[in-house]
Amino acid sequence: MKKKLVYIVNVDWFFMSHRFPLALHALEEGWDVYVLTKDTGKKREFVDKGIHFIDIPFGRTSTNPIQEIKCILAICRELKRIKPDVIHNVTWKGCLWGGIAAKMVGNHHVVNALSGLGSVFIGQGLVNKIMGKLAEVSFKNDYAAFIFQNPDDIKWFKSLDYATDERIFLIKGSGIDLNAFTYKEAVQKDKLRVLFPARMLRDKGLIELIDAFKILYPKYKGQVELILAGSCADANKTAISEEELKGMLIDGYIIWIGNQSDMYPVYCDSDIVVLPSYREGLPKALIEACAVGRPIVTTDVPGCRECADEGVNGYLVPLKSVNELAEAIEKLILSPVDRKMFGIASRKKAEEEFSIENVIEKTFAIYDYLLRQ
Repeated sequence: MKKKLVYIVNVDWFFMSHRFPLALHALEEGWDVYVLTKDTGKKREFVDKGIHFIDIPFGRTSTNPIQEIKCILAICRELKRIKPDVIHNVTWKGCLWGGIAAKMVGNHHVVNALSGLGSVFIGQGLVNKIMGKLAEVSFKNDYAAFIFQNPDDIKWFKSLDYATDERIFLIKGSGIDLNAFTYKEAVQKDKLRVLFPARMLRDKGLIELIDAFKILYPKYKGQVELILAGSCADANKTAISEEELKGMLIDGYIIWIGNQSDMYPVYCDSDIVVLPSYREGLPKALIEACAVGRPIVTTDVPGCRECADEGVNGYLVPLKSVNELAEAIEKLILSPVDRKMFGIASRKKAEEEFSIENVIEKTFAIYDYLLRQ
């Protein structure tokens, strides 16, 4: 009889971009795989691979208690019906509601993959306090395992005393297919291209990056261009509207190309990758940049600092530091030798730390650990 594996995640496209290889590997290993998530139009891609897709009424940013209770009860119904051997919760809301539902139905084989603290947990407001209490209800038990993507988040989680140390695991990121994202040396172009590969959010450091490029404009107009590759259509409370973003662009210098379904050629066409984010679990964009072999400029904050070794494959700058950000970018603009050497070091780092094979091996070892308990 096949073992049953259930993934719970708040939205289908996130699972497609960050966890799909885990589900495909499970199928290859003979598991029966279910994904409980909100359907935004990706269902057919799951079903075509042989994955059971179950639409759950997740609201990504909803704080309506009735909506959230309906979501938890829907998960409970499906868990009772499926009777999974392992439940793997992904994203903060997936972990919160999936963890509570698993407790309600009495399933102890639970993995919570907490990729970053999430903005709702950073702060002292009423919502933060409520979510903190819900986290305690969901996570505090003697059975669940927890996966974090960086040491800072592990240190924070251990301070809460929700789980014993042997049930807390570090897996750096969601992994990268190094055969799909191969090393590509940057080619010389009319203009040097600096890439920002992220959604258009304030907490990704976009405003600071644009301000840094305004500082560099008098020296480098006509020689350098900043490419913004990401969507404006986002429910995140720090999202920048399309109208506001267009007001920040500078013709031929700061350019927005929108969301790209295939980022590999965008990385290949870039010379430097910059992500001055406020905090991350471990940013997939920087993992991809490393794999392609690009020098990185990012912030010295949890998650981001795991992707850049100072002076080896990139530069780390203080949070919200416009001047230091401009200086770090300029150093790479002025040194083609450093750009090449940093890019080679980035690829080596990706091979050693971020391969999808490594992530799959460590994740399935955790499943085995739970099933032995």
